[in-house]
Parts: sequence; structure tokens; C-alpha cells
Amino acid sequence: MLAVTHNPAASRFEADVAGRLAVCAYRLTDGVLYLTHTEVPGAAQGQGIAAALVQQTLDWARREGLRVRPQCSYVASYMRRHPETRDLLA
Repeated sequence: MLAVTHNPAASRFEADVAGRLAVCAYRLTDGVLYLTHTEVPGAAQGQGIAAALVQQTLDWARREGLRVRPQCSYVASYMRRHPETRDLLA
């Protein structure tokens, strides 16, 4: 299982993937979580890492009572594929 860590100082959720960093970056403004960028090292793409990062980020947003505004195309696509996350949309 992928270990995803919240790094609030860097405004991102991250995971070490074979010594490289995978991230889901955000900006938090007035209770809205703007998901700005998701990145997975090339060799690790297609393994569900981005999905795990985004899910952990959305789970955190839900626990914190935040609304979400996806600015990253991957996050927008993820939320379209997972209707159970759409109630978080700002």
C-alpha cells in the first residue's frame, strides 16, 4: 500500500515512489481547497498513484469541511469518474 503523507508546510499531499516524489498540490483560501497540480514520476505512472494521492486529499478536505475546486485536469477527471466526491465541489 502506498504511504501518502500530508505536508501542510508545502501545501501538498505526497508519497515516496522508488525514491522520487509524487504530489497532489493545493492552495487553501477561505475554506476552498484549490487542487492545482498532480504529478507522478514517469516510471511510476499508470499504477494508481495519482488516484491514491487525490483520494487522500479529498478525504482530508471532507474531514476538514472544505469545498474543493479542481484546477488540475487529473483531479477534475478523477472527480467526474467518482461521483461520490462531487458533493465537495465549490
